[in-house]
Amino acid sequence: MSRWVETIRSAGSLPDYMFVDGRRVPAGVRDQIETVDPGSGLTLSAVPAGTREDIHMAVEAARQALRGPWAGMAPKDRGRLLWAVGERIREEASRLALIETLDSGKPLRDAQASVQRAADYFCYYAGIVDKLEGTTVPLGKSKISFTERVPIGVTGHIVPWNVPVSMVARGLGPALACGNTAIVKPAEDTPLTAVLLVELMEEVGVPPGVVNVVCGRGDVTGQALSEHPDVHHLTFTGSVRTGKSVMTAAATHLASVTLELGGKSPHLVLRDADLDKAVPDVLAGAFKNAGQICSAGTRLLTERSIHDELVDRLVAGAEAIRLGHGLDNPDMGPLVSRRQVQTVAGFAERARERGVTFVTGGETARVEDCEGGCFFLPTIADTVPPDDELAQAEVFGPVLSVICVDDLEHAVEVANGTAYGLAAGIHTNDLTKAMRFARGVEAGQVFINGYHNAGDTVPFGGMKDSGIGREKGLAALDAYCEIKAITLSI
Repeated sequence: MSRWVETIRSAGSLPDYMFVDGRRVPAGVRDQIETVDPGSGLTLSAVPAGTREDIHMAVEAARQALRGPWAGMAPKDRGRLLWAVGERIREEASRLALIETLDSGKPLRDAQASVQRAADYFCYYAGIVDKLEGTTVPLGKSKISFTERVPIGVTGHIVPWNVPVSMVARGLGPALACGNTAIVKPAEDTPLTAVLLVELMEEVGVPPGVVNVVCGRGDVTGQALSEHPDVHHLTFTGSVRTGKSVMTAAATHLASVTLELGGKSPHLVLRDADLDKAVPDVLAGAFKNAGQICSAGTRLLTERSIHDELVDRLVAGAEAIRLGHGLDNPDMGPLVSRRQVQTVAGFAERARERGVTFVTGGETARVEDCEGGCFFLPTIADTVPPDDELAQAEVFGPVLSVICVDDLEHAVEVANGTAYGLAAGIHTNDLTKAMRFARGVEAGQVFINGYHNAGDTVPFGGMKDSGIGREKGLAALDAYCEIKAITLSI
């Protein structure tokens, strides 16, 4: 355990403050929230538990920033500034990735990739700032009518704990490109890189108040941000229940919302698929980030004729997965918290009581030198009924449910048989079947012969209970602009 104490010390000073209007805000008389390394169980830091007053202070700073230098900045200059943010993130990539791993538990290589994605978001949207063009509308020779894209105003970003730094960036990139200001409310479990990211932004010249971070608990700071009458758009990623609460609160002052909510994504393997490619893809789709990905392919649909071979190969692959502390770059790291371990274990216990068969895993794991860590074994439940809780509910852990299907039509029916519609995947050598599945499945993203093979410039979002709106790519800009039409009689 002393090894991890020294590692934490090597990360340097960790944030124990929020960041509002260009200055650090310490806890003062506020309560504090401890953030813990899920790989070792050691406390990293404690950040202030923000209050409604803190949210109001941040919103007021963001409102004032809309009237300051930020509003008068030429598009090309705002673009250069966002590009500089991306480059500054790259300069601090090693430290940010180290802290991201300590805070969230993910393998260091994944944290490094996430930091680079954060930089990429800012650079991508930096190139769009001076291309937010309007249109002209023909009304005849006596009139001129045209449209402009204008900022929507103050935006709120309620960020989850599974991919903290890149999730902050993917919301701030388009919001700032469109000229808005922002308040970020990071997750209780993983607030550190959000605070550091906003500090870096101000270092390169983003004016004070343009971006603010208020740490805190969802039922206090998250709710206060959702309810604030001067917040014009809310972006939320998390559970369906909380997403509905955010939407209800936003409706009281007619704020728009982007909601990325739960998922129970189907991953279909047909009998003509190349199993040498499909097996590692199914394992990665289900177990990457310890299954803590909203679009994880946690429902494996397989034709009966290949079921036995496919499951045998998946079990062998799952049992070869090496667990460990994120900084050791294991195949799979810990869950984010002891609370999440209990949640996942509860799903497994209830499934056993119903008679569900686990062909591997299904329980917590002990990892050498990580006795205080939050580990759960890669788990595969076989021949799960399509209406079972394991096939319907979002576990958000390393649990894969195997479901047999008769053919493509049956697969589409089962795939669509949940309340969710975030992502879906298929492995087949038959392009016609692949496209029939892609057209028939109710999902915002569909992957063919490569789960999670889309990049960060591809629009992402869900159907049904999986959410409203799209993030990433050009589609994300729609949430952060108003269309103003101007008509002149001549």
